[in-house]
This record gives sequence, structure tokens and C-alpha cells, in this order.
Amino acid sequence: QVQLVESGGGLVQAGGSLRLSCEASGRTCSSYAMGWVRRAPGKEREFVAAITWSGASTYYAVSVKGRFTISRDKAKNMVYLQMNSLNSEDTAVYYCADEEDHSGTYYFARPYEYDYWGQGTQVTVSS
Repeated sequence: QVQLVESGGGLVQAGGSLRLSCEASGRTCSSYAMGWVRRAPGKEREFVAAITWSGASTYYAVSVKGRFTISRDKAKNMVYLQMNSLNSEDTAVYYCADEEDHSGTYYFARPYEYDYWGQGTQVTVSS
């Protein structure tokens, strides 16, 4: 059973930074892409960022590109989301997600493409 556990959320002032972490366990496949998805109050899930198994390729939503950075440490089964220049529109519950990718070269930019999800961590940006 795959388990994803996020941490690092909290309350931050506009313009500030946070770093989210996600630890994965219980995988049986050898390679998987990972991503971050968020849900703001009253809104649908929104893709934020994705990374391939190798970490060589990343992809970002337009709304966060240039401000957020996704990275991973395969040895530690961790994925991270560094968030800078936060604004009130970034307030949401952030979810870590992953999906098997036997090629090791894909990333997934649509929330429905992910099979495994964490419980989420709240990020609140005060203006």
C-alpha cells in the first residue's frame, strides 16, 4: 500500500516562502513520477508542479512558474516543493501525488492521472 505523507505547510505572510516535503513508502514499482496538486476553498483541484522519476524534467502551472520549484531525492523517497514569493492566491491544501511510470521519463500534469495521494497540508498566505 503506497503511502504519501506531506509536511511543511503553515501560515506565512505574502512575499514569504515555505518548503513542502512529501515522504513516500510502500511502493512496489521501480519508477514513478510525482507531483503537487492544490485545492483552494470552493475551487477544483489545481495542478501545481510535476517531476519525472529521474528528476531531469519538471513542469509547472503557469500560476506558479518562476516562483515554485519541485525536486526529489530518490534515495530518501522524498519530493519537495519550494514556494517563494507567496501570495494570497496560493492559499490552499497542497497534496503530494504519484503515479507509476515504467519508462521513467514521463511527468503528469492532470490531477486525475495520479493514483496515489497524500492527506494534504494546509498553506495559508496572509496579506
